[in-house]
Amino acid sequence: MKSILLTITFIFFGLASTLAQNEETLTLTVNIKGLKSDKGVVLVGLYNNKNTFLKEIYKGATRKISNKKSTVIFTNLPKGEYAVSFVHDKNNNGKMDTNIVGIPKEDYGCSNNATGFMGPPAYDNAKFVLSKNKSINISL
Repeated sequence: MKSILLTITFIFFGLASTLAQNEETLTLTVNIKGLKSDKGVVLVGLYNNKNTFLKEIYKGATRKISNKKSTVIFTNLPKGEYAVSFVHDKNNNGKMDTNIVGIPKEDYGCSNNATGFMGPPAYDNAKFVLSKNKSINISL
């Protein structure tokens, strides 16, 4: 009797743990559209902190471009607040190229199609809440 009760307890806690893990991790699909060419790659950064936005990436990905579009899927994300940025790295050098005064030479964008005035977009304009699996579109 003790072994049956112990087995049922282990099964219950195992199922509860599995269900909790499924509820806690989410998927974010980022669709980037309107790129000017299929040349190069897209560098995509996912941020989860206002203080590190555009400085320190929480998760990142590099993807090829096809038909002037690209898609990145981030998995196993906890619920929370995020922002996304991308750069169309046309020359595959792994960074955003800028001119002598720091103005970007390559296309870029952020979630919510946020833009900045005389500088980069603000986190508050690019942020969104991930509370369930979500797909977002960023267009140039």
